[in-house]
Amino acid sequence: MDSATNSTETATAPDPDASPAAARALVVMGVAGCGKSSVGALCAQALGWTPLEGDDYHSSGSVEKMRQGTPLTDEDRQGWLERLGQLMAAHPGGSVLTCSALKRRYRDQLRAAVPGLRFAFLDLDRATAYARVSQRPGHVFPPSLVDSQFATLESPVGEPGVLRVDATAPLASIVASVTGWLQQQEIR
Repeated sequence: MDSATNSTETATAPDPDASPAAARALVVMGVAGCGKSSVGALCAQALGWTPLEGDDYHSSGSVEKMRQGTPLTDEDRQGWLERLGQLMAAHPGGSVLTCSALKRRYRDQLRAAVPGLRFAFLDLDRATAYARVSQRPGHVFPPSLVDSQFATLESPVGEPGVLRVDATAPLASIVASVTGWLQQQEIR
């Protein structure tokens, strides 16, 4: 099935202040279990951009908090988001970052680091997120934290440079939707 029949997409207008040359960066975002890592890796491969796995840059203290089932705070995320913004800015040829980016202020912090930044929001319901996270034994993020992700999530739908994609669609359809959307915006 193609993405038009199997995935619900909602795109907002590109940011009129963003120049296409500066927009060679994408954040694949959403709650735990939405498929950020898989989608991000495949989008980076398809675009020829550098993949950046956001989870690899959490502090050891944040990793330990998550292992213990303690949600991260805004304070915990502050330095992490700064580092992620620096990493994307260091790849002007293009980068795809996987990052939950749950709050508008987190996304705005990343936008400040990378003008013209785009976001692919992998939208997923709570039950499916919980089921997917439960199937990842040994992962740093336990199922007990899924509710905190939904409590923190501020939907990016309606923000500039955001594509909403149904995270339950087939992986190939999601990747095709995201890369096609980026190509339509002439940022490749």
